[in-house]
Amino acid sequence: MPEPGPRPRARRRTVPTALLAAAVVGTLGSAPAAPADATRPAACPGRLAQKADCYTGRDANGAYYTMAVPKHWNGSLVVHAHGGPDFSYDESTTTEDLERWAVMVDEGYAWAGSSYRRGGYGVRMAAADTDNVRRLFVGRFGRPDHTYLHGQSWGGNVAAKVTETYGDKRGVYDGVLLTNGFLAGGSRGYDTRLDLRTVYQYYCRNLPRPTEPRYPLWQGLPADSPMTPEEVHGRLQECTGIDSDPADRTAKQQRNLEDILAVTRIPEQSLATHMQYAAFLVRDIVANRLDGRNPFGNRGVRYDGSHDDKALNAGVERFSPDPGARRDLSYDSDLTGRIALPVLTLHAIDDPQVFVEHEAAYRATVQAAGRSENLVQTFTRESDHSALSDAEYANSLAALDTWTRTGRKPTPSSIARSCSTFDTTHGGGCFYDQAYRPGPFATRVRPRPGGLHWPAMSAAQEAAWSRLEGVGIAP
Repeated sequence: MPEPGPRPRARRRTVPTALLAAAVVGTLGSAPAAPADATRPAACPGRLAQKADCYTGRDANGAYYTMAVPKHWNGSLVVHAHGGPDFSYDESTTTEDLERWAVMVDEGYAWAGSSYRRGGYGVRMAAADTDNVRRLFVGRFGRPDHTYLHGQSWGGNVAAKVTETYGDKRGVYDGVLLTNGFLAGGSRGYDTRLDLRTVYQYYCRNLPRPTEPRYPLWQGLPADSPMTPEEVHGRLQECTGIDSDPADRTAKQQRNLEDILAVTRIPEQSLATHMQYAAFLVRDIVANRLDGRNPFGNRGVRYDGSHDDKALNAGVERFSPDPGARRDLSYDSDLTGRIALPVLTLHAIDDPQVFVEHEAAYRATVQAAGRSENLVQTFTRESDHSALSDAEYANSLAALDTWTRTGRKPTPSSIARSCSTFDTTHGGGCFYDQAYRPGPFATRVRPRPGGLHWPAMSAAQEAAWSRLEGVGIAP
């Protein structure tokens, strides 16, 4: 019998909580380093209360962590890399992720996740903290039979970096699951948000307003800007009527909204979220991680899809990257594709936040590295970013476990066929599209000159850059 279609989801226009936190804490900075606390027992969240023993702590770098060991532990561990990047964190960060992916503990796996040592951008930093929570788990509970990485959203970038950095050490990790992963890397993956920032300003001219001091848009916002996420959202509403029913928008608002969506190729449902990241995450990368240097550019990009492409391309702000800043962002976040472990990906075709074309970028990167035998990609007819079906998460982990134990590489079809068993146990449905294959990354995100070839950072570049003093983004 055919699988049911995707479940309808409520339409939400919310400002990301991490960005609200940024407004509260002001300038983004590092969390203070703290001495390692002993891992201590803690209450398990939600439905895990009677099923597992949970533990929390804080490592020597200041990162909070949570661990869970099921009452009926199968002997294997899932190490989780969370998305974001969040601009601040506390003890609840990893416990909330444990509750979200409790299905993995339900399946018998122990679970461990790090909050990362500070808020803000830093893929290699987050990768080191992710591997550190694995070490802490081993120190407390012993080496698991098998250890799997799970990366969600930006955590997919982090987990993929863990795979390339630590995954070639025998017996450390056995396989990797990347769900709705941000897999194009930072040097190209944020071009959508830079395009949004510049295209938005061309049409709306209110961030900044003509009466406010000007600044280059590649900053996102100036380092000392007092603007809050609510204020940025208010200007988006003012220009596009994004929160209003279409019948209540002015003709100008409707036209602005149509042009911005068409040119940036961002779904209307996630425009507000992308706008927040285009302002605040870009500011964090530029002001706090790259010492005010610009890693982004849009010269040579031709925008289309608007009511007047000629005027748009003539009027949109143009800029070029600082080579050192671009190198540092690339070294920190881009992937070489040199994977020595089985890697399984799961991505919603209509993911509104991390476009499914990130999977095409990752596929091309892995192919260029000659490691395609280690990659299987699956896709579902869902339209959510961080709430795919529990049955699919459990099924994906089981397929990865079988692959690593037997050496028999699964196929999208075999994975789709096995999902119904997990749906019976966990519910949520199975929505695999076995034949789907995303188009090239450049069909969704306009490439910069020279940006059609993958990987964005070769293994040789990574090796050469690693010998430069101060390269990358500081922890």
